[in-house]
Amino acid sequence: MSTTRTTMPKGRQDVTRSVLYGKPVDPDAPLVRGRYEEWVRRTPDAPAVLDGPHSWSYREIDAAADALIRAWGDRVRPGDLVGVCLDRSAALVVTAVALARVGAVYLPLGPRPGERRLAAVGEDVGVACLIGAPEVLPPAHREAEHLVLPLPGGGANAAAGAVAAFLPPAPGAHRAPEGALYAVLTSGSTGRPKAVAVAEPALGALLGWYREATGLGPGERQSLLIGVAFDPHVMELWAGLTSGAALVPAPDAVRWDPAALVDWWREARVTVAVSATPMAEPLLAAPWPQDLALRHLVVGGDRMRRRPGADVTAVVHNAYGPAEATVVTTVHTMRATDADVHEEAAPPIGVPLPGVGVLVTDPQGRIVPRGEEGELLVAGAQLALGYLDAELTRSRFVASPEGDGARVYRTGDRVRMRADGLVEFLGRLDDQVKISGVRIEPAEVEAALEQDPSVRGAVVVAPRDADGRARLVAYVLPAGGAATPPQPEALLSAVRGWLPEQAVPSAVRVVDSFVLDANGKVDRAVLLKGLEGEADTGAVDGSSANERLVLGTVRVLLGRPDVVLDDNFTDVGGTSLAAARLLAAVERETGVRLRAPELLRQPDLRAVVAVLDARCAAEVHGV
Repeated sequence: MSTTRTTMPKGRQDVTRSVLYGKPVDPDAPLVRGRYEEWVRRTPDAPAVLDGPHSWSYREIDAAADALIRAWGDRVRPGDLVGVCLDRSAALVVTAVALARVGAVYLPLGPRPGERRLAAVGEDVGVACLIGAPEVLPPAHREAEHLVLPLPGGGANAAAGAVAAFLPPAPGAHRAPEGALYAVLTSGSTGRPKAVAVAEPALGALLGWYREATGLGPGERQSLLIGVAFDPHVMELWAGLTSGAALVPAPDAVRWDPAALVDWWREARVTVAVSATPMAEPLLAAPWPQDLALRHLVVGGDRMRRRPGADVTAVVHNAYGPAEATVVTTVHTMRATDADVHEEAAPPIGVPLPGVGVLVTDPQGRIVPRGEEGELLVAGAQLALGYLDAELTRSRFVASPEGDGARVYRTGDRVRMRADGLVEFLGRLDDQVKISGVRIEPAEVEAALEQDPSVRGAVVVAPRDADGRARLVAYVLPAGGAATPPQPEALLSAVRGWLPEQAVPSAVRVVDSFVLDANGKVDRAVLLKGLEGEADTGAVDGSSANERLVLGTVRVLLGRPDVVLDDNFTDVGGTSLAAARLLAAVERETGVRLRAPELLRQPDLRAVVAVLDARCAAEVHGV
């Protein structure tokens, strides 16, 4: 891994160029482990984890971490990569603390790691062991040597029991670089996840900003809400533990239902939270509950399309950042008292955090003047050590165009730095497609569709036919409270005044929600997959009303017109969020309230319809 310096340049900043540096960070400030241990000494009996009726103090979490280290013995050593397949719980917190204390590298994979991630772990990443419930581990690790772990039980997401499963790393698998505190898997352009390693000083710099921005401290409650495999989870977990606050693990169901999330915030008395953008935006656009203890809400993971309403009592931080620069790189903070609170334009992604530098360059790597768009480069204290693959690191972590010997990370994101230094996100450089020889940026088309007041958000994908020709298909989400729902033909007519002919979508589809991936981002891959084989839509002419309701709703929710009644909901891309939307649509149309297990445990959609038919009949007969 590169050890090129990442110190920040000194002196006055040139306000004509697209370069901006955050204020310096204190290099001598205590880092992550030191701050946590300070709270163990200062407030040992304060709650560190609150999970419904269960509570663990800082003293108890620390003692459990010591017990876990003793159980490992010399099987887990400094520098070892350890894959953790646990959900948000006290057990997860104890595991993270124990790994940090040993000097091993925390690799969060989540309680239900996907096959692709497991394949990457098994073939590319040299893990010393996997930790989780035996039934969630991959087949090879189920048959491996197991060590039963003394982890705390109890809580909404707690596993019945956990083991450490040991297997020799695959030949040629990559080890973590020296000094890594944690590693995460990120999406790769090839479809294969990449492992990114982050050192303790980088996370420490991020947490310093977080504590200062939110005022998180003793007596506060920090949500543990983000999916464990998503890197903001690491920020949440250590933000609480380095502030003397209590972590509050969220039940899984609230991650997929905005209304349930608000109810949980209220019941759990959460004061500081992190949320994925697609979950937060519907709440920020609706009337804001005035009885929440929530003071700060950090939102990120996707482009924020609307500013929070004037009645939102929490301070909202629109956060941007790649895993390669430790979760959050720039932030734009919004309050109800801001002069621009009523503006309809999407908020910027803001200014760099302390210790972070941002630069905007043209295709030749030259820094552009402010006001011109280009690629965003990140420099400074929060840069990751790199990927576990050294060759991949050299391709993305490069020498700074400033010529100062520092290194920068090329994000691949297209941005513009305004004259006031605020950075605006414009889209991905690699999302650009050619339509009839014209380069089109899907984010530009999305922004044009979102000019219509009936549209809350839009996502544009570019499926290709068998000959490789691309077309644009838009999915739009209706705005809450709109007098009429979006009309596809009217939207297409309107955007023709904004866009070149080649950028006008071939179709617009109105959906009740966007499909989200495990990290809470809009899953564009599912939308594209749903456009495959559209010629066979599995029409259900002449079927019952309930068949048409279930099948039609699933097709719209998943963007999958090829779905038929014989398909299993989960197999065709159904998620917990999509299930919640489907159940809401069924209740709205029939008055019958099905439960998620009644949907998810059925072998196919035809069986779901049978359950609905039976419940409808029972309602008619008063059963």
